[in-house]
Amino acid sequence: MEAFPRRLLTTAIANMEKIKQHCIESFKTQPGDALALGIIDFEKKEFKSFQIEKNKHQVIESSEKIFFDLASLTKPLTNSCGAFSNPEKLNTDMSLLLNHKSSLPAWGLLGKTTWKEQLLSYEIKKAETEYSDFGALRFMLEFNKTGETLHKVAKKIWDEEVVFWTDLTVDHRTVQNGFVNGRPNFLNVHDPNAFNIKAETSHAGLFGTVEGVCKTLLNFDQNLDLLNKMNNELSNEHDRFVLGWDTVSDAQNPLAGNGCGERVFGHLGFTGTSIWIDPVKKLGHVLLSNTTKLNWYDKQELNKLRKSLGRFIWEGSPL
Repeated sequence: MEAFPRRLLTTAIANMEKIKQHCIESFKTQPGDALALGIIDFEKKEFKSFQIEKNKHQVIESSEKIFFDLASLTKPLTNSCGAFSNPEKLNTDMSLLLNHKSSLPAWGLLGKTTWKEQLLSYEIKKAETEYSDFGALRFMLEFNKTGETLHKVAKKIWDEEVVFWTDLTVDHRTVQNGFVNGRPNFLNVHDPNAFNIKAETSHAGLFGTVEGVCKTLLNFDQNLDLLNKMNNELSNEHDRFVLGWDTVSDAQNPLAGNGCGERVFGHLGFTGTSIWIDPVKKLGHVLLSNTTKLNWYDKQELNKLRKSLGRFIWEGSPL
């Protein structure tokens, strides 16, 4: 059974130039400035990646490191990392918060000085799955009550090219995500709550290069046994979110791409980012972009690209 997935992985990595050209053609019709892709071989503990960007009327390969706003990829790279590092903290309430079943509101604009009090005021009670930024932030606050803070724990896993937005400097090259005070937004997080709070948050706020995210996921697996633990959890009946990671909810038309295994897990980010990992094939891929540069809803071409890349990576279907 192992020869089949390894052959597919070899095919994907051996065809990175073909994949790159496919991304270049697709990105010509997308509103973003830059896009990066990494394919990870968890068995060999290695990855290959590339980065493209728009230059006048062309889309070209870029060698300069770009730090993308990872948006909600922040959630598994902080909350899930904390859960794996400190499983003793995963009591019933923490598990509900981690997996978006806590009944906390999905979203709302938080006050700069009252956000903690507001989040702590909500009663945690089991509910149907509702994706919640408030739940993700409450998980962080509860985690921080004892021992090391969530971000200190997560930083032990993050590569140096994964940084929280308040640590960005002019030496970090970013691309535009929306506007701040009427001006193009560079070096600032896109998410309004993370921007207002201006402190460590777990729902959004991380920036990273494609190399940094790939290395972080390899660290996550090597140090915290990510793939084996997720494989075990996903072998049984489960809800949509498992240990802070999203799963494939539409098997007929998945954003992860047709051919993804039933145990594939990952996450999407608002700015046009995604992670998908197959723990059986020990294969994963990371897609970073700023396709919401101007319009949050303009993701039709991005989603086509996500699906076509997934089909090729998982099963070798034509691009």
